[in-house]
Amino acid sequence: MKVAVVGYPNVGKSSLVNRLTESREAVVHERPGVTRDRKELSTDWNGRALTLVDTGGVDLDDRAELARAVHDQVRAALADADVAVLVVDARAGLRPGDHEVADLVRRGPLPAVVAANKIDSVRDISLGAEFHALGLGEPIPVSATQGLGTGDLLDRIVELAPADVAERDQDADDAVRLAVIGRPNVGKSSLVNRFAGAERVIVSPLAGTTRDAIDLPISFEERRLVLIDTAGLRRQAKVGEALEYYTSLRSRRAAERADVALVVCDATAGITAQDLRVAELAMRSGCATALVLNKWDLAGVDGIDLEYERARAHQKLRLRPRVLTASAKSGRNVQRLLAEAIALADRSAGRIPTPQLNRFLSDVVSARQPPAGGPARGGHRLRLLYMTQTGERPPRFSIQVNSRARVTRDYAYYIENRLRERYHLEGVPVIIDFVERNERRGRGRREAA
Repeated sequence: MKVAVVGYPNVGKSSLVNRLTESREAVVHERPGVTRDRKELSTDWNGRALTLVDTGGVDLDDRAELARAVHDQVRAALADADVAVLVVDARAGLRPGDHEVADLVRRGPLPAVVAANKIDSVRDISLGAEFHALGLGEPIPVSATQGLGTGDLLDRIVELAPADVAERDQDADDAVRLAVIGRPNVGKSSLVNRFAGAERVIVSPLAGTTRDAIDLPISFEERRLVLIDTAGLRRQAKVGEALEYYTSLRSRRAAERADVALVVCDATAGITAQDLRVAELAMRSGCATALVLNKWDLAGVDGIDLEYERARAHQKLRLRPRVLTASAKSGRNVQRLLAEAIALADRSAGRIPTPQLNRFLSDVVSARQPPAGGPARGGHRLRLLYMTQTGERPPRFSIQVNSRARVTRDYAYYIENRLRERYHLEGVPVIIDFVERNERRGRGRREAA
């Protein structure tokens, strides 16, 4: 069941959503207008699954372009919901803006409830009485900060839900979680809207428009995906204020919970040092990763040397991710990006049979002999005895060796690179454990048997 949480700016919608979902996912700040896009968060109440949709504040007197985009997002949330919750500030009292939002809610077919927020003690309950004038029934006094009345509000939401509403499972285990990350203003939200086939998130030429990490379920070629649109990641030294710090933190957490990350770059500027840092962040989080040169239509055929950009990315990034081109504006290669993301997720989650891995190990040794140990390592050559896969997401492998001390960093990287080439693991984090096996002890066991 989907619940649209709407209201005038700065009435505490995001705080209430965080309280009801027992999370801190929605961005909260004393500055009005922080929430802009629709953000969906899941919870349950009395066995009923709920998806709460946090929305931006509606101020119909604000004629700015960004404000109009927020209003469109609120209207879309109401059109897609089963129940509406109108949040008002009980301490501020009934304001003209509350009447305007209530009128917007009443014009739709949704059942609705008024949540009179900021009633932080039992003595303040009477403050909610004047909101009867909104014509949406008995206001429910709640406190997002203290938790007062939230159970009554959830009871009322479940009671209002139409009987034929189907439960929605937005977090299916088989869904590929795809994070779209990158520097500010490189076209991440435009790309997400292209993926979704609708204006699902706000796009503006102003850097920093996106502040939340927005989860958006879609389907592509019979596969379920959850797109995660994120705020732009600046260099740490340029993250100056608390609001920007926490939006950046949410972007980093989005990468941590994703299966695949598309690092969006501005094709007119090429792959910058900050793009490479963002890619490193995604890879350290365990994400399979690809770089996307967006705005390729603006870069033009002669704008940048694509092969040079690919070679530079492979030189700087150990995981050697693929570098793809696309245009969110024209739609060029957008479907290909989704296909590549699914393929990356599948390779990250796949398993390679042990016989294949041991044939691979034999080929690796034949192509380049393992290093000799030298006097400091006993003077004997490294021997690679056996290889198997021990984990996935990301793939993890174990290679039994005669001596871990003889494994050099150079030879370990050589094995890793050949593994990527053989099994198309470019951009997929790979972990290789070198496990020492005591051959003499093993031989003694066999003789005793």
